[in-house]
Amino acid sequence: MNLSNLTPAKGSIKNRKRIGRGEGSGHGGTSTRGHKGAKSRSGYSSKIGFEGGQMPLQRRVPKFGFVSPNRIEYKGINLDVLQELSEKIGSTTITPKEIVENSLAGKHDLIKILGRGEVTSKLDVTAHQYSKTASEALTAAGGSVTTIDSIGK
Repeated sequence: MNLSNLTPAKGSIKNRKRIGRGEGSGHGGTSTRGHKGAKSRSGYSSKIGFEGGQMPLQRRVPKFGFVSPNRIEYKGINLDVLQELSEKIGSTTITPKEIVENSLAGKHDLIKILGRGEVTSKLDVTAHQYSKTASEALTAAGGSVTTIDSIGK
């Protein structure tokens, strides 16, 4: 080992601009900030959404209507999908557990049975809500309809 093959420890040399260290560094003078203007001043921070005086996007977009904060979202599943599911799993009893396991709804989704399609076999369905046509079709096919309380979600 001699002076010709000494190198700094790995990670000790940082490859970054050293600004404000004199004209000879190439980053002196204005320290890469340019001339004048708010961005060249110390203490500058722009407001969120500020677009240089142009009307900001959140003020350009029209806002209207009302969205209820108390709205309850249901995942709709039609009768034809339930019929296919019962044939797939080989059971006439369908609960939210089976629906979630077969990726028809998420674990925390509220489930509403809708009336599209036909039920050819007797199905015992448990869900949070039913459309009028769906409950009539299920009971007409000899099945049962059980409602889960959705308020205590």
